[in-house]
Amino acid sequence: MTHPQTKPDDAKTEHIDVTYDYAVCAWARHFNVSQARVKAAVAEVGPEARRVREHLQRSSERPSSH
Repeated sequence: MTHPQTKPDDAKTEHIDVTYDYAVCAWARHFNVSQARVKAAVAEVGPEARRVREHLQRSSERPSSH
């Protein structure tokens, strides 16, 4: 039984700390991009992992040249 104040979507928000090389490396592997792209995405949208993921997905969608 859950308490009324507790919501299932109150999960901890993950943040990317670009001051630690090992963290940037781990996130780069997670997103399957370069460390430079992770750092650039964090600089652009902030350190929240969900926003970085969305940004990287949008930036990888390129219009067809056909």
